[in-house]
Amino acid sequence: QLNMAKKKEEFLKEFKEGPLQFKPTYKFDLYSDVYDTSEKKRKPAWTDRILWKVKNPSQVASKEGDFSEEEQLISVTLKSYVSHMSYGISDHKPVTGTFLLELKPLVSVPLVVLNPEGEWSAEHDVLIRYSAVPEFSSSAWDWIGLFKVSFRHVNDYVTYAWVEDDEISSDDDSKQVYMSASEIPKKRGEYLLCYYSNNLQSIVGISEPFQV
Repeated sequence: QLNMAKKKEEFLKEFKEGPLQFKPTYKFDLYSDVYDTSEKKRKPAWTDRILWKVKNPSQVASKEGDFSEEEQLISVTLKSYVSHMSYGISDHKPVTGTFLLELKPLVSVPLVVLNPEGEWSAEHDVLIRYSAVPEFSSSAWDWIGLFKVSFRHVNDYVTYAWVEDDEISSDDDSKQVYMSASEIPKKRGEYLLCYYSNNLQSIVGISEPFQV
């Protein structure tokens, strides 16, 4: 029924699904591996499914010849698609899919280049120098965060500095901001700096790792 609908319904045509290599997951008697024995005796069915669709920004451009398939920004590979027959608390058996997601960078050159200056420690204020490409549009709400190298989210910062409020010098090539010594971690470790753009709602520059 689903496969027929995918051929007929326009909104389903671009969705993909892995091979159904597991038994029907519906309908079971509760707390058992026995298919429906009620009066209705429903036929076993693959009711529980996982479909996916990648909405790639470059797909629109590729129709105009600007991008090749190799230049797709996002690729998804299905690694496993299985049911879990040991669960019996429902008349359905759960289904899971595991995917490998590859995100390619939108730009090959960072919009902002960051460099920590001098020795970084909690004993004194520290300095950051950064430069941006000419076409980059900054905002008063942009900030530079200090992160552990193992950070996983933009909110994982240890501390941060506003690029305008904490600026101490500026020239045609670069700008300099400071972070207060009171905000610098006293524990030794490896850190990096990230520039967050409020306009783009993302990190647009990451420094090389350095020691604090």
